[in-house]
Amino acid sequence: MNGWLLAAGALATVTALIHLFAGGRDVVRPLLESALPSEPMRTLHAVWHFATADLLFSGAALIALGASNTTNAPLVLFIAAHFVAYSAVFLVITLRADWSRPLLRLPQWILLLPVAVLAGVGALQMY
Repeated sequence: MNGWLLAAGALATVTALIHLFAGGRDVVRPLLESALPSEPMRTLHAVWHFATADLLFSGAALIALGASNTTNAPLVLFIAAHFVAYSAVFLVITLRADWSRPLLRLPQWILLLPVAVLAGVGALQMY
């Protein structure tokens, strides 16, 4: 058992649920009620659900890997890398916006980056 991976998986799953429910209310509903043309709106709606699925599948994979006696450090590092990428995207977009207190306006990175760190440490435990 790898507690680091279990923690990363649990946090990724919680993040997926927050994304699905709170984000659906705060982001998807306004998007669908906007005057955006139909094709970009539906594309963004689909991408929203892609992210939800990715967060859920990543969480499930990390939990399964953490609970098992198998080692697959490359897979864990891949999952960690894409959580780093997600965090970086949010940080870059947030910091480029002309907002006061920008890091709290789009705080998704606060949940995404710890998943990457926990998974990375968990992968190191496999070596």
